[in-house]
Amino acid sequence: MLKRIAPIALVAGLLAVLAVPLLAATSPTKTKDSSPAAAITTAVATVTGIAISPLLGTGAYGAYLWVKADTDEAKARLPWFAQVSFWLPAVLIVGLCAAKDSLGAALPPGFKKPLDVLETIENKASGLVAAGAVVPFTMDTISKFLTSMGPQAHLMPSGVAMLPIASFDLSWLLNLLTVPFGIAVFAFVWMASHAINVLILLSPWGAIDAALKGGRAALLGVVTLSSTLNPWLSAALSLAIIIISWLVAGWAFRLTIFGSVFCWDFFTLRRRRFKPQPTENRVFSGGRLCVKGVPIRTYGRWIHEPQNGRWQFAYKPWLVMAERTVDVTADAPHVGRGLFISTLRETDSTLLILPPRYRGHEDEVARIYQVEGGVQEAGLLKAWGVLRELFGGGSTQSQVV
Repeated sequence: MLKRIAPIALVAGLLAVLAVPLLAATSPTKTKDSSPAAAITTAVATVTGIAISPLLGTGAYGAYLWVKADTDEAKARLPWFAQVSFWLPAVLIVGLCAAKDSLGAALPPGFKKPLDVLETIENKASGLVAAGAVVPFTMDTISKFLTSMGPQAHLMPSGVAMLPIASFDLSWLLNLLTVPFGIAVFAFVWMASHAINVLILLSPWGAIDAALKGGRAALLGVVTLSSTLNPWLSAALSLAIIIISWLVAGWAFRLTIFGSVFCWDFFTLRRRRFKPQPTENRVFSGGRLCVKGVPIRTYGRWIHEPQNGRWQFAYKPWLVMAERTVDVTADAPHVGRGLFISTLRETDSTLLILPPRYRGHEDEVARIYQVEGGVQEAGLLKAWGVLRELFGGGSTQSQVV
């Protein structure tokens, strides 16, 4: 049932995202709210929507600006992301990704995983492009709108006092406040949304991938639709998304780092030139260490003391704070060899997660760290247990990463 519904929901969400702004641009507007509050709420909704899906959001926003421009001269003055040469290929790439997720629901994970890695890299690259170009452009539009109406309508009560101030363009001053705010909002929402791409990387079933992607497309469609119906409703929805993104910032940050390491190891074939070190190696923490205050998927060092067989996990919260160290203890641990990711396990719990570079080096890792249970093959049941841990205890602890 999920395999049939998820692809349909994904395609429907993508069509809604593309159709709503284009219809809004071509439909005549009876009433237009020109207040500063309406401009701010619309900009916040735009930044939030683009952060949810940067390539789709940027492409749809560029298409909206292009359709809204009524002359060839106006279209020529649009920014580069609103030109057909950008937004049309962007929309086509999004469509290919949707087709990949729809067809991938019936394929084994090994056939679709390289494409998932490519899409994760694309999401990172388009996120950087949107944060560096589209978000500042959107916030600059607000600044110019506020400064154009502020002196005449609100700031100065006297026409004599208004004359010298009105001749200055103060939009650059507002940009110093609005652009960092817009980029900060974009960063939090994008990290939470990008976590979906990483979850797809780790998911062993294509139906789950399509369901995750369909849910994100539906959320973007709701934000887009609400912005055309009522800016205040859109602002309330955007604010709720921003708050939730803030609350799960730590969980999303760790997933972002995990996805970056996964993609780097996968595409550079690092396992071919990687050799496990005899005393410490870079790994991620598993759900078992949450009871010791280490959030799941924290990036750190697995330290081994050969003289006494002691294991430790050393990590830096947010990768830059003071280093912390906890003991890694287990009664009968073993290395679970997975299709893409191997783990250090004890019965049904995961102690440490090994990046893809360790694929093929499991026996050497077990020998170096003197793992009692050796290496065991991880089946689908254990793969489901690892996936379940992604949503489990400690994943939403945003105060420590």
